[in-house]
Order: sequence, then structure tokens, then C-alpha cells
Amino acid sequence: MTDLRRWVVFLGISALFVVLVISIGCASLRRDTEGVEQTEAGVIKKAEEPEPLYYDFEDVLVPIELKVDKKKSFVYHAPGFTAGILALSGRTEINSLIRFFENNMAKDNWRLVSSFKSPRTIMFFNKPNRSCIINITERRLKTEVEIWVAPSVEDIQSTLLK
Repeated sequence: MTDLRRWVVFLGISALFVVLVISIGCASLRRDTEGVEQTEAGVIKKAEEPEPLYYDFEDVLVPIELKVDKKKSFVYHAPGFTAGILALSGRTEINSLIRFFENNMAKDNWRLVSSFKSPRTIMFFNKPNRSCIINITERRLKTEVEIWVAPSVEDIQSTLLK
């Protein structure tokens, strides 16, 4: 009788385990439809993903996956002038970051002057009165980004001579 009782307990626990696994699987399927909204016309559209942000530099767009490292950042604000170093880190793939900055810096009227690609990628951008260097370093668990923005040397020299 005890053998029969053990089998019943074993089958009961196994059945609970199977129900648990199925419910977790169904929950993950339902999660894919979260963020989908149905309009009045019956059209199904996906909710918008978080958009990139402008932090201290009003013309340098940063992916939402990157978070500011305040200990490594230094940004100087004056009326009509912002310069400094913005340090960020996050879990992103380096090639997607490179494409992100190439595309979005152009939208903000930055011109890609040159770039170096190695274990560390450095991108040089220019505007009529400002320069920007983006340094991307891939680490084991995260990617680190430094954005350096400074006034252009030509602009400073021309104003000093006036």
C-alpha cells in the first residue's frame, strides 16, 4: 500500500510541475502581446519603444540603453555654450552604437570627419563652431561611451582676433 501511495504522490507532484511549466510558457506568449494596442478601427499597433534622449548636450542624441556615469562626467554650462565630457555605459552591441551615432549625429547637423575602429572605436564629428569626439569601448559585461564636446579651435581664434 505504501508503494501505491508513493506513486500517487509522485504523479501528483509531476502533474503540478507540468501545469507550472505550461503556465509559464503561456505567460511568456502573452507577454509578446503586451504593449500592443487596438485602435477604434480595429487596427493593431505596437506601443512605442522608449526613444533616445538628449542629456547635457542638446545636439548629441544618446540611446536609451546607455546610462550616465556622473562620477566620470564633467559638463560645463554657460549661456549659449555647453562643453565637457559625458560618460555613459550600458549593455549594447558596439556595431549598433556606431551605426546609431553615425545616423543620428548627421540628423543633428554633425559631420563625420574621421573614425578609428579597433577594440576601441573613436569617432570625430564637427560643426561650424563645435567639435565632438565619441569614444566607444566594449568591456566584458557592458559598453562604455565617452562623448567629448568642445568649441572648435578655428572659432576661438577668430573671436580672439576681433
